Amino acid sequence: MINNYFTMPSHLARMRSSCVGPHLDGFIETLVERGYSALGVRRFIRPVAHFGHWADRTRTSIASWDEKTLGRFQVHLQRCRCEPNRGVFKLAIEHVEQFFEYLRAHAVIASVSRPAAAPRFAPISEQFGDWMRRHRGVTAGTLLLYQTVLRPFLVKLGQRPEYYTADKVRGFVVDCIGRLSRSRAHSTVTALRAFLRFLVAQGRVPAGLVLCVPKVPQWRLASMPRYLEAAELQRVVESCELKTSMGMRDYAILLLLSRLGLRAGDIVAMELDDIDWRRGTLRVRGKSRREVLLPLPQDVGDAMLAYIRHGRPAATGSRLFLTAQAPTQPFRGPSAVSSIVHAGLKRAGIVNPPSRGAHLLRHSAATAMLRAGGSLDAIAAVLRHQSSDTTRHYAKVDLTLLERMAQPWPGGAAC
Repeated sequence: MINNYFTMPSHLARMRSSCVGPHLDGFIETLVERGYSALGVRRFIRPVAHFGHWADRTRTSIASWDEKTLGRFQVHLQRCRCEPNRGVFKLAIEHVEQFFEYLRAHAVIASVSRPAAAPRFAPISEQFGDWMRRHRGVTAGTLLLYQTVLRPFLVKLGQRPEYYTADKVRGFVVDCIGRLSRSRAHSTVTALRAFLRFLVAQGRVPAGLVLCVPKVPQWRLASMPRYLEAAELQRVVESCELKTSMGMRDYAILLLLSRLGLRAGDIVAMELDDIDWRRGTLRVRGKSRREVLLPLPQDVGDAMLAYIRHGRPAATGSRLFLTAQAPTQPFRGPSAVSSIVHAGLKRAGIVNPPSRGAHLLRHSAATAMLRAGGSLDAIAAVLRHQSSDTTRHYAKVDLTLLERMAQPWPGGAAC
């Protein structure tokens, strides 16, 4: 295996003869499976081979390799004169660390006994988070927001719900509203109501305590929808380079966002089995663990098929969309999809777009369906809105529809 990446016989013999030599082929195979190119493999192997020579010279047996060994090797790199480039490799320690992980996975060296991670939030907040995941199906991002904004409440009122009173809860909200922005204050009271409902379900506070949380004035859906015009949206989609695997992946994602109005989280969670090629449908896992079947347009299906056949890296997982650069893995979160949209906007030369995230294309899809004559009910079904009010938000961009929806002024008086 290593002969495919290094050709100089003396260099190969030197690497084979070191203490890491017997493990290089297996490590290279792992790197290839993770999607690294030939250049990437060579960048990994050089510092690993260097580490092997250093371990031989210092008589550091493989059975004793641990984090302290890495620390000693790092000190050596700072003054190394045993390699032509004086041994200072970029990311050398990180590459050797991954080699150590490979050896641990194959029981060559001892595993690291890491202490259990300390809980990120207070115990009662962790209980609340577990309850919200199991019973409400909230996403990790929403739960993180809730637990973060609850911290000041738990600091002020403590973690013993039996001492919570309506005056204390209301007083906390009134005090914090004056110091927070409107959106942050709204998030705080929303999280607080959810937390109190959790305590009610556990029988730890009376049911009426939820009602004492004041409301933060917020005019829902008061703003105009942020969207791109059809020509701009087409430029964003067509900006992808379809000759590369990354371009094929981004093209399929941008089509899904702009044609079906998917959320970034829908893209991240999508799996290969979600596509029914015979029936032409796509299963989407949305908020609150809801699953729906959406029709798969021909051009979207063609783009996804081209990515799967010619652009998707070889991987054992079931997630549909993977990172284009090694290590090959599923997207870590919705921000990766928003980054693809942001890059598309930049390539298309769209200056000062209304926003730069994935939701911009969702709004654009809804606006395009409305202007094409789609009914609000049909748009709500595609976008999976739980409330019809959310769909009516897009009617603001259609003046003709607004005229049909407008109600006469009471009494016929002029406004």
